[in-house]
Amino acid sequence: MRLFANITAADPVSWLDVLSLWVDKIDNLVWNLPLIASILSVGVLLSVALRFRHLLNLRAAFRNIFHREEDSRGEVSAFGALCTALSATIGTGNIVGVATAIGTGGPGALFWMEVAAFFGMATKYAEGLLAVKYREITPEGKVLGGPFYYIEKGLGRKWKALAAVFAVFGIGVGLLGIGTLTQVNGITSAVERFVDGSVLSPGAVGKFSVFGVDYSWSVVVSGLLVSVFVALVVIGGLKRIAAVSSVVVPFMAVFYVAMCLLVLAVNFDEIPSAISLIVRAAFDPAAVTGGAVGTMFIAVQKGIARGIFSNEAGLGSAPIAAAAARTNEPVRQGLVCMTGTFIDTIVVCSMTGLVIVISGAWEPALGFTGADMTIEAFRRGFAFLGSCGDAFSSFFLMVSLAFFAFTTILGWNYYSEKCLEYLIGTNRRIAVGVFRFLYVAMVFAGPYLTVSAVWGIADIMNGLMAFPNLIALVLLSPVVAKTSREYFGRRSRDREKE
Repeated sequence: MRLFANITAADPVSWLDVLSLWVDKIDNLVWNLPLIASILSVGVLLSVALRFRHLLNLRAAFRNIFHREEDSRGEVSAFGALCTALSATIGTGNIVGVATAIGTGGPGALFWMEVAAFFGMATKYAEGLLAVKYREITPEGKVLGGPFYYIEKGLGRKWKALAAVFAVFGIGVGLLGIGTLTQVNGITSAVERFVDGSVLSPGAVGKFSVFGVDYSWSVVVSGLLVSVFVALVVIGGLKRIAAVSSVVVPFMAVFYVAMCLLVLAVNFDEIPSAISLIVRAAFDPAAVTGGAVGTMFIAVQKGIARGIFSNEAGLGSAPIAAAAARTNEPVRQGLVCMTGTFIDTIVVCSMTGLVIVISGAWEPALGFTGADMTIEAFRRGFAFLGSCGDAFSSFFLMVSLAFFAFTTILGWNYYSEKCLEYLIGTNRRIAVGVFRFLYVAMVFAGPYLTVSAVWGIADIMNGLMAFPNLIALVLLSPVVAKTSREYFGRRSRDREKE
């Protein structure tokens, strides 16, 4: 059980009730039409300014992931930087977030997630390009880069306050948003469902009570283990995070997509009707759901919000990792950075969404939400396994969530530390040590909050972080377009000479 779970209309209003209401109100205020329109508009603006060259070079972008430049500067390889960025994006948003979007916005929310990702690829490209173009490298080889640097150096010192605002919100996202609460909450929820629902009989193990709220011991133990493992890795800094991510992220992404493809292959004949349903629901969700999920605006709002939560295009997080890549060519790293959005949303989120829609687990009458909806979708999808299907689906989701969410926790620790270093300087080891302690403490606290409260806080932090970065991307869009023209023109001339 989670906080607020036992509250009914008859209960007296407590500070927990008030907190829940305020989180919901602020979430709706932040993720309203202005922010949604801003994120889409920036993606469209950059796509047009680039004349869609970034999409025409998508194949080259994937080749550049493994490209090695001679005499290049940076801390990690382009592949390592991408995996660090993917470690922060491929997480609960791909599994729980997609289900949450479909549950509240209907199947059409998946359509708007894809729209946001299509234009978000241009946004992510620009972020990676600017991160390398305006980064700083100390004599010791330490890289300082990210939105705060391209805001300050690209726009000028008078914009330093905007860079500081971004850094403050970036710390907030790490501590209270994507980085900790949502991820560990997703892990422990999946463990609880598997252990208490598939391995043990109900009531076989007692409950752990905190302030009158009961928690399963599987939640307590798994939350503690995740906290310990996070502490062991984050102490090693970027290189250890990149090393872990370079192994875990590719393996788990391939494994997860393979399982999704297996379910889709078994239900291949239902894919066309599912796609048709998604498109129809994107523009008239009430007609598809019987009015259970509200208006088209809700579908757009939840689809884009969850899409941004998943791929982080426009938030300004990925360029922090991109700046550390060993490269001297901003455009090349921009292309690599762009592939992260493609992999995260166009591939992984689409797989999850199709499985949910085809299975019918999204239907409002069933009452499934969040991870429960995804688990039910895969339970139905693996029905061909017979009696083993239920246990396998729970185990599969538990493993996927555990690894995806764990690497996201690691990636966002790096991001938020870089935001802190920008504000206080790079030689404050005590401050960084205190921050790491707080970060691990928030991971430890994550399992004991409600899913709704956790996702509401995460949405708020994401939206606040996006505003200063979007302003910088718009003002620096001419720089992005010019740098890209010069690079692609140079590449074209080189090919003519060959």
